[in-house]
Amino acid sequence: MDVEPFGPGSLHWETAGEYRNLLVAGSALVLQTMHPAVGAAVARHSTYKQDPWGRLHRTLTSVQKWVYGGVGGPAEGERLRELHKPISGVDEQGRSYHALNGAAWAWVHLSLFERFVTLNRYFGTPYTEDAERRLYQESRQLGAILRVPEREMPATVEEFWCYFDGMAAERLEPHPTAIDVLAVMRGTPMPPGLPRPLCRLWAPVGVGSGEFNYFVTVGTLPPIVRKKLDLPWSARDEWRLRQLGRAVAVIAPRLPERLRYMPIAYHARKAARSLRGWERALRSA
Repeated sequence: MDVEPFGPGSLHWETAGEYRNLLVAGSALVLQTMHPAVGAAVARHSTYKQDPWGRLHRTLTSVQKWVYGGVGGPAEGERLRELHKPISGVDEQGRSYHALNGAAWAWVHLSLFERFVTLNRYFGTPYTEDAERRLYQESRQLGAILRVPEREMPATVEEFWCYFDGMAAERLEPHPTAIDVLAVMRGTPMPPGLPRPLCRLWAPVGVGSGEFNYFVTVGTLPPIVRKKLDLPWSARDEWRLRQLGRAVAVIAPRLPERLRYMPIAYHARKAARSLRGWERALRSA
């Protein structure tokens, strides 16, 4: 199946590689693992507990390849499917699961669209209705790259929000894996390869980083999800999150591109500009 790769001019090209996405990475994993099939698969087959930094790095690298890999994007999508093919089993409640179950595979993908919208609502400029529709159609394009069954992807953004609200209310559950994800996040283990002189300094840094990640993760979850997970959230907490969001929204666009975008995204964007400059030079020669 031929799928048009992403490139300059798409909304995903502008946002998918930003470091800002780390602010909703934790909440994305919580939402995904609240789906019982996803939660069971991650509990049995993921390294998020043993190697959280490695898992984060691999996930971010894969996401960037989908968007900034050009014709290599579909190949990365196929690699992921092959990686997940053998993941299946029965959970503690006797429910069968398979990582490539159409509805579960779609939820993992489609929840990322909701996280992009949430990211820009809290830490950027909220999308207009037209931009949100455009972003969602691009998300369906990304779904094709990941081989998400088309029948599992709502056709319009309006249908998507009905789907998302229904999933949050009726399908998601306070799965033990989601609760574990929150606990691991709050602990923030030491990054591998940290120089020895810095190891003894990690304890206070790790605690502060963990509490920050936990705060942002809980705050950006939908209220119905916080309620299911029994996570307290006050008006004061919301005010603090909004203040943080305003600061990020002001600072992030002013950062140099190398500091704003992750490496794969940065180099892809730089290469695209060089190619366009070369093409313009040829036309004017």
